[in-house]
Amino acid sequence: MNTLAKSNIYPFRRPYKYGAKTGSIPNYRFSKRDRSKWDPKKREAVDALLREIATQHKAENTGDAYSYRLADYIDFARRHPHLKAVDDCVHAYLSYLATVRHVSSSTQDQALNALIFYFRHVKKIEIGKIDAVRAKKSQYIPTVFTKQEINSILDHLRGEYWIMVKIMYGAGLRSGEVLELRVKDIDFGMKRIIVRQAKGKKDRIVPLPESVVDRLQRHIDTTKKTHEQDLREGAGSVKMPDALDVKYPKAAFDFGWQWVFPASSRYTIEATGVQQRWHRDDSALSDMVKAAVRKAGIVKHAKCHAFRHSFATHLLQSGYDIRTVQELLGHSDVRTTMIYLQCAGKGAAVTSPADTL
Repeated sequence: MNTLAKSNIYPFRRPYKYGAKTGSIPNYRFSKRDRSKWDPKKREAVDALLREIATQHKAENTGDAYSYRLADYIDFARRHPHLKAVDDCVHAYLSYLATVRHVSSSTQDQALNALIFYFRHVKKIEIGKIDAVRAKKSQYIPTVFTKQEINSILDHLRGEYWIMVKIMYGAGLRSGEVLELRVKDIDFGMKRIIVRQAKGKKDRIVPLPESVVDRLQRHIDTTKKTHEQDLREGAGSVKMPDALDVKYPKAAFDFGWQWVFPASSRYTIEATGVQQRWHRDDSALSDMVKAAVRKAGIVKHAKCHAFRHSFATHLLQSGYDIRTVQELLGHSDVRTTMIYLQCAGKGAAVTSPADTL
């Protein structure tokens, strides 16, 4: 039995907290849902899905999301045993999400994609045309901070979290992209950051903010001392992408491959006994940002992603063209980037007729 099957919770991105999961099941992040009451068939289905996702080198977030959707679909199918055909059951489940759960259109699309992936690649079944009730798509306007608000938030952050937020805003990075930066990805000489294998498995180059250079250099110096201490204690390796540690066994010990923002403690790989460090946890960063926003007295509903929204909006307001912003954000379709034109629009500059009375 693999180590994941012994666990009572989903695969997780925080191995330093819960213990590394090794073997044939990938180390995806955990859902908060308890697996202890699952029957073997349900576990087997989710495990098979995760193995296929790992085989196709899909993102960890995809494994987490698809696992949750498949588990939820299995629960639904068991509550409706009269739905024998796969197409009928999938159709009913998607309609249930829209009419009973009232989920967003993106959530419903995610559920459909998860089920198509599972049945196509794991069960080798093609789902026919789905004519389910569709959730209504909403017109979403991103939350954007003003520059004054960003300064106020930064005033309530310290240490490495100040650096993370400064990079998220100054380079337009997602929170996961910041946390997964390796030391070699920071190019101080060229004043740039190389974002490796981001969403859509694409690399891109973004600017390194001048205002963060000094603090970031001092932070990396501290990280190097921690790494050297780990080496002296018989640890010091790091998880490598795409099994590069098999091709280059010593590379995992090189400082260049270490996380820029490593965790404060090490975890042990159960199968080998090797100790490694993971990067800082995304929930810790999220909690620090929420606390700083609250202390700054900002009432906007904002998450870490709002700094990326602010980066794009402020660039457009400064006169940069939409294609440049698209390239910096890593969007495949310029239509995704064009939503920021609304945020950077002239609506706020229009004088209200109420002010002319």
